[in-house]
Amino acid sequence: MGELREWGDDETPPAVLAATHRLVVTAFAADGTEFSADDWQHTTGGRRVVVFDGEIPVAHAAVVPRTLWVGDRGLRTGYVEGVATAADRQGAGLGSLVMTRVGELVLRDYEMGALSTGSPAFYVRLGWERWQGPTFVRDGDTWVRTPGEDDGVMVLRCGPTADVDLTATISCERRSGDDW
Repeated sequence: MGELREWGDDETPPAVLAATHRLVVTAFAADGTEFSADDWQHTTGGRRVVVFDGEIPVAHAAVVPRTLWVGDRGLRTGYVEGVATAADRQGAGLGSLVMTRVGELVLRDYEMGALSTGSPAFYVRLGWERWQGPTFVRDGDTWVRTPGEDDGVMVLRCGPTADVDLTATISCERRSGDDW
């Protein structure tokens, strides 16, 4: 199946980071989606989980720290970015392997996990739930409604958020590129 490796960006050899970046960009392009420089920047600052076939990365996900608010309650959130599997390796369980480890990291290090996706069925079977309430972006004291994100935000509730209300408002800080 491949070898699962995990590390922080500061521990990553530059050649491995470059190969992982190529994997993600290529996998998104194969699905008809551009993976921008902002998107790659969003994958940094946390932990990466990568499956390798020999020395070639074939699946990837990053978990980065963010604060999301459910109502007025700020939650230390493991936000998942850059989930990708090489096109010729899809359907082999590599994405599930990566996301299972991501779930373990969220349970260990955060109050909640979150991600934004156009493919919710993949995540539901791994315990993630669709957010049912309205989404917003915070820009200082201003909240901007993001109705286009309402169907794509998913969370992994755990520990202190096991009973969080999935119909409440959820918000994130504005950032370059995609906010969610």
